[in-house]
Amino acid sequence: MNVPQSLAYGVPPAHPGTLHVRTLAGGIKVGPRPGRHVRFGRAGRPHVDLSVGADDQSVSRLHGELTYHDNLWWLRNMGRQLVRLPRGQLMHTSTDPIPLAEGYTPLFIRGSGHRQHLVELYVAGHEGETHGNRHEIETIPPKMWELDDTERLLLVVLGERYLLYEESPRPLTYRQAKERLAYLRPEDNWRKNIIEDRIEVVRRRLHAAGFPYPLLHDQAAGRPYDNNLLHNLLRGLVESTTLVPPDLNLLESDLQQ
Repeated sequence: MNVPQSLAYGVPPAHPGTLHVRTLAGGIKVGPRPGRHVRFGRAGRPHVDLSVGADDQSVSRLHGELTYHDNLWWLRNMGRQLVRLPRGQLMHTSTDPIPLAEGYTPLFIRGSGHRQHLVELYVAGHEGETHGNRHEIETIPPKMWELDDTERLLLVVLGERYLLYEESPRPLTYRQAKERLAYLRPEDNWRKNIIEDRIEVVRRRLHAAGFPYPLLHDQAAGRPYDNNLLHNLLRGLVESTTLVPPDLNLLESDLQQ
């Protein structure tokens, strides 16, 4: 896993298990010694090893702790606010400590108002990674997903709010999409079940291809509201730039046909 820019420069290759921690206040590097602790929070030294959210009283003076044992660094939330990890995972003070994987892990502490305080963690791996300058290395593009023209049109209609980058968007219902398509393409015989079936084909195909969000019903957990799966589909397609704002031109061009 690549090191982010904020941790990528001036960090020499480290012994496997070495922990790098960085906040806006600075950074530290700690070797993997059993029983070693790294603490972070609003307070300064000597109460914590690294300050985060020093001017924000929503951040606890001692908000989190990393401890090395059993050949792993373990993260524990000790603050009043939740700690958010990748993929939306949340930690409360009652949550059991979580082991950090090798590589990069960002965590966020909710602050006052809309503030989010970032703590960047990086655990050196066993592959001799170098953390040097990557200015000249080719950019890795996001993984994009294949859609045919009809699938793209359907998803643009259903996900217009996502392509406008609205806050907390939700998809149109299939009935609303049918009405919109009947206006855009009156010559086509769109029915709600046809739209739903076409989207289910997309969901199944992308699920099999390793889509990052759940797209199929979990039979063991019961049948969830289908719009939640459609939300997952649209969210992933927009995040991967498979669907982008210029795709909204499909709606305008259809109006002109």
